[in-house]
Amino acid sequence: MPVKIEINSNLAEIIKKTRKLADLSQIELAGRAGVGKTLIFNLEKGSTQISFNNILKVLKVLNIKLDFKLPFHHGNEE
Repeated sequence: MPVKIEINSNLAEIIKKTRKLADLSQIELAGRAGVGKTLIFNLEKGSTQISFNNILKVLKVLNIKLDFKLPFHHGNEE
């Protein structure tokens, strides 16, 4: 089962601004990422859920890196 993530409005804004800085239309970004143009439109509006694989495709085209932080510490704590 694919993992779905909710698109935060901050991420939507970052994607939109980065796409524009790269001088790409929504259709061009969709084509390069191998996703539908409607997905890009909805993604930038923050109004959809998107599979994790698809968000990674879009972020890769835009050269946006994700940094995950765990909500708890792993390892030995004293």
